[in-house]
Amino acid sequence: MLVGRHAECARLDALLTALRDGRSAALVVVGEAGVGKSALLDHAVRSGTDVRVMRASGVESEMELPYAALHQLCLPLLDGINRLPTPQADALARIFGMRAGDVPSPFFVGLGILNLLADAAREQPLLCLVDDAHWLDEASAQVLTFVARRLRAESILLVIASRRAIPAMQGLAELTVRGLGSEDAKQLLNSVLRWPMDDGVRAAILAEARGNPLALLELPLASPDRLAGGYGFLEASALPGRIEESFRRRIAELPADCQDLLLLAAADSTGDPVLVWRAAASLGLSPEAARPAAEVDLLAIGVRTAFRHGLVRSAVYRSASAEARRRAHRALAEATSAQADPDRRAWHLAHATENQDEAVALELEASADRAQSRGGLAAAAAFLERAASLTADPAVRADRELAAAQAKYHAGAPEGARVLLDKVEAGPADELRSAQVRHLRAYMAFATGDSAQAPVLLLDTARRFERLDPVLSRENYLDALAYALMAGRYADRATVADVAAAALTAPSAGADPHAPDQLLDAYAVLFTEGHAAGTALVRRALDAFRRDELPVAEATRWLVIAAHGAYEIWDDEAWEALTALNVRHTRASGALTMLPVVLTQRIAACLHAGRFQDAADLLQESEAVAEATGIARPAYDAAAVAAWRGDTEAHALIQAAEATAAQRGEGLGVTLINYTNAVLHNGLGAFEQAKDAAALAAANLTETAFASWALSEWIEAAIRCGDRNEAEHALERLARTTTPSGTAWGAGIEARSRALLAEGPPADALYREAIDKLGRSHGVVALARAHLLYGEWLRRQGREPDARAHLTTAHTTFTDIGAQAFAHRTRAELTASGISVPQPTTTPTVELTEQERQIARRAREGRSNAEIGAELFLSARTIEWHLRKVFTKLGISSRKELRTALP
Repeated sequence: MLVGRHAECARLDALLTALRDGRSAALVVVGEAGVGKSALLDHAVRSGTDVRVMRASGVESEMELPYAALHQLCLPLLDGINRLPTPQADALARIFGMRAGDVPSPFFVGLGILNLLADAAREQPLLCLVDDAHWLDEASAQVLTFVARRLRAESILLVIASRRAIPAMQGLAELTVRGLGSEDAKQLLNSVLRWPMDDGVRAAILAEARGNPLALLELPLASPDRLAGGYGFLEASALPGRIEESFRRRIAELPADCQDLLLLAAADSTGDPVLVWRAAASLGLSPEAARPAAEVDLLAIGVRTAFRHGLVRSAVYRSASAEARRRAHRALAEATSAQADPDRRAWHLAHATENQDEAVALELEASADRAQSRGGLAAAAAFLERAASLTADPAVRADRELAAAQAKYHAGAPEGARVLLDKVEAGPADELRSAQVRHLRAYMAFATGDSAQAPVLLLDTARRFERLDPVLSRENYLDALAYALMAGRYADRATVADVAAAALTAPSAGADPHAPDQLLDAYAVLFTEGHAAGTALVRRALDAFRRDELPVAEATRWLVIAAHGAYEIWDDEAWEALTALNVRHTRASGALTMLPVVLTQRIAACLHAGRFQDAADLLQESEAVAEATGIARPAYDAAAVAAWRGDTEAHALIQAAEATAAQRGEGLGVTLINYTNAVLHNGLGAFEQAKDAAALAAANLTETAFASWALSEWIEAAIRCGDRNEAEHALERLARTTTPSGTAWGAGIEARSRALLAEGPPADALYREAIDKLGRSHGVVALARAHLLYGEWLRRQGREPDARAHLTTAHTTFTDIGAQAFAHRTRAELTASGISVPQPTTTPTVELTEQERQIARRAREGRSNAEIGAELFLSARTIEWHLRKVFTKLGISSRKELRTALP
């Protein structure tokens, strides 16, 4: 047992015991340099003699190389890639340079690594150790975080050690390693003292080390004169610096050829001794040069080159002169194969180059292209930024800085992108480059929460591109419309009407416009001239999208804004088709950043169609995305599912979602939440609250579609509250969108709303028309509400038998789909009409967890374990484990029996 680490070792031992029992876990070990994190990883290796150990370390000089650490970790498993589902196998083959192809989805990479590890763990439990994670390349860090969040029943233990907390890994189990207590520190210090020591010096060392084990082991190795009085320790300000300084002094005492060899090993990130010896030979260094470093336990060269500690590597590299570093990198570049590893060779060349060098810059640019093709956006940015620094031509340098900024933004580093954009704008003037800068700043504005600024910048960019690139101009106009719609009330200088009016003058799309071009032209008319003029144009554009002729990447870019057009013109046929298409494309392409937004649209379509269980399943998938990636998902979907069900938690979810939308400047989101609140309170029969919520939702004319939906809620609530004038005003506004729609949904909602304001035979006819129209739409809930309203009206007319028939139909539908609030409201009307409807009783069922139920339902529908895992971001092995538990609980033995055993 390590000195003073009983609790930490016990925790690792408990995780190893669970690992042997088939349970997986992830643990992030955090502590300052030298505090003993690596020693704890070594303890896990010693304790896990019966498990398979895989190990990797982050290397500071390797942070720019995409998936470098991941390749290091998974190298022994690469022969298992072809056993993975094809999208995952392709993604891993591309990132590891085994196969050429398009940029792989980070989602498929993450899921592929999870399944690769799970497959290996079938034979023997797997202990994966990652040291120095603060130096991981960004791509590897993202994938390891994804895997850590999705470990369940694969028999995998992932332990990640880092000097500091890693933001992306927030929420994972953490073990903070602190300095040793005073008695343990004294014991460790005494174990390494080689000569008698004055008590005052001993006390100074203990005080300086502050319980840091590496400091306690390392500082006493300094020469006695430097220990005198403990004054030597004051030369460096921070403890890691003091330890590193101790290493520097020891390194300085080594022969010059040994120092040169140490520098080569420190500059090399591969740990490949063959490469180091090849480079050493070019510098005239013999194998004997390594012996002094080995004798003082600073460097071991065996199967891999390994420094005693990361601080030894940094001490070697930082203490070397700039010229010595360049010489080491030049030797490593010459020793690195231009065919097998061109990117490391280019990186060494860049560090070996003192002055501007276009040849090296071109090699770095090629490395950036290769990095991007593997999904290494952060690496591409680093290559391009370095290439720009070596570029003499100011215009070419600005182009490379712009490309680096774009890569940094897409890699999730907007601040770094902003710095580069400032440099671009300070360079030579160029109209096209300036427009591209504005375009990127617009996306950055939205990503950082400045929703109001995004449409302003995009509108300006669209105008700039009109002469330079008409295609990009039109794309920017459509983007500007999308962001203006999202910002709604918060868009002051580029409202929907402003952007639409400007888009009327956009360059023509030509004689054969694609679906996005048709959508732009249709929206330009719809949002300037109104629904009477624009509805037919929008419908034609939606039909073009429904033909699914666009490449997947282009379709996923525009389908969200296209689906919004379906809301605008009350076309639930298009809404259903486009959201289904978008979910399919987004899942297939692995576009995880877009998936939560796409799922939110699909959830709304499912609620509208009365498929509440499907909506709940999609909601769980969205939550799984958020858990797997750490990306915050839209807050609207959980509030909507709870509100349409009438769940007690709906109020709190609505309040939280509204606050989030307002904070982000998403006016359309605020309107959607107020509409949802109106639906909830109309279901509960709390008509005053429903009226207020609907009025808020309909107040901003710029937040279209959802504001129109809210008008029908306002009419119902206002009539129930006796505010006929409000209802008439809302109906007048509603008809401006529903009458031109020509759809069963729009006509049905208008008829239902008019019926609420009518009397006698006209009211009767309008209710019947509403039921007829809505019965031919996808609006199952809207139809049931028409039956409810008609039943309520019939009962007040004294037509009890007719009323009971419609109320019973409504109650059956609400009960079947799970709309509890509306079912309760309908049940009260039935009771008042003389029919006693018992409260629904819960039939005793087998207790499946929510996740088990989700998996069982998908298995019942015929999905394979791999397909289920891809939807729920779990390994196929975890799906298999859950299904075994489901079969046991249900008393069945096969997937076929799920059809009858699962309700």
